[in-house]
Amino acid sequence: MSQDILSHSEGSILTLTFNRIEKKNSITAAMYQQLADELTAARDDANIRVVVFQGHEAIFSAGNDLGEFLNSPPASGNSPVFQFLAQISQFPKPIVAAVCGPAVGIGTTLLLHCDLVIAGDNAAFSMPFVNLGLCPEAASSLLVPQMMGYHRAAEALMLGEPFMAEAALEIGLVNRVVPPSEATTVAMQWAKSSLPNPSAA
Repeated sequence: MSQDILSHSEGSILTLTFNRIEKKNSITAAMYQQLADELTAARDDANIRVVVFQGHEAIFSAGNDLGEFLNSPPASGNSPVFQFLAQISQFPKPIVAAVCGPAVGIGTTLLLHCDLVIAGDNAAFSMPFVNLGLCPEAASSLLVPQMMGYHRAAEALMLGEPFMAEAALEIGLVNRVVPPSEATTVAMQWAKSSLPNPSAA
């Protein structure tokens, strides 16, 4: 199993960590496949009740590994990236994300499918699909206008301009902004708080 995605289970919480720091946590097909497989397993594992996504205090994810994407674009609906998007969009359990530093492309759009998002005050979000000649991914052309309103969504998607943590908080993409050193701790606290009450489980 690749060390580019670290998987750790503690109690009922599965933590998935982007760990390709030297490449700014850009995501390869192999990483997408592991993420899809981890979510599939977590979906079917009654012991896992919550999933947490995190990166590094300085970088969440720079999005797709563009070199690999250009050389080996997804060839079918069963490609790893589409498997991942299908799993995260339909995941039946709570997903919490801790986001620090840049969150580019999929680094932002995957958050649309999370239930709770904590951002470091150094977080910077962007969806620069227009600059790459790509269609917005992960249902973002539907979900971003619903969240932000049309004009802000048009700015984010048609201009591809980045926006910072406080703006993400204002539009509802994130729930809270904290110092980067606290983001993971808060995410884990929220994950534990979102576990079903034992009396209702």
